[in-house]
Amino acid sequence: MSSPRDIPLSSLQFYLTAAYPCSYLEEKEARSQVATPSFLITTATYSELVRHGFRRSGTFTYRPRCDLCRACTPARIPVAEFAPTRAQRRAWKQHLELEASVHPLRDSEECYELYQRYQHARHPGGGMDNDSREQYCNFLLQSQVDSMLVEFREAGVLRMVSIIDLLDDGLSSVYTFYDPDVSRGSLGTFNILWQIELCKQLELDYLYLGYYIPDSAKMAYKSRFQPLQGLVRGEWQPVPPVTTEPLKD
Repeated sequence: MSSPRDIPLSSLQFYLTAAYPCSYLEEKEARSQVATPSFLITTATYSELVRHGFRRSGTFTYRPRCDLCRACTPARIPVAEFAPTRAQRRAWKQHLELEASVHPLRDSEECYELYQRYQHARHPGGGMDNDSREQYCNFLLQSQVDSMLVEFREAGVLRMVSIIDLLDDGLSSVYTFYDPDVSRGSLGTFNILWQIELCKQLELDYLYLGYYIPDSAKMAYKSRFQPLQGLVRGEWQPVPPVTTEPLKD
């Protein structure tokens, strides 16, 4: 009899959503391929899905399957080969005073207030700046796989929160939000560097970053972390850095 960790991908069902407005590229329509049922998607099954380009939002596991666009490229960093740039080393040093603590997924007023401040400052008018408490919990605090919530504090003050999934071969960076009033360095850059270091400590090979979209200001920053690999035509291949400076992550 198979264990929950032995669920093959052939046991899942996949369907395409209807078209909806793309969140990253203006005037584009998107569609997603969704894996179901969610209760069969254990950590081992999800690890395999991520290697095939899937990602999750809450218990919703999907990958882009747009009719006329292939801009979204699943991206990961092979952590053993990663080499930080001078700017990344500077961001790391500027936030070394942050104290990280790891927790199970949990709801708190403090985290939700920080999430709201981040969305209003960094993504106004994007829809998520009006998320209710229920939408916030469904998006970040619901998971069928091994997940953790990491709080980063400065002298006891909450500055940043990351939701991270633990996979068989790496970590998957689900979402990070932080204090928009911290002006020095880049908290976003520091956070990715911190997750790379955690991968090394756990002896995991990859940090999965979701989707890289060169023409999206929200997603182009990922090419700054080299070497970066992208899943193209079913194979993980090198992604070159952009030649122009992307907008701040």
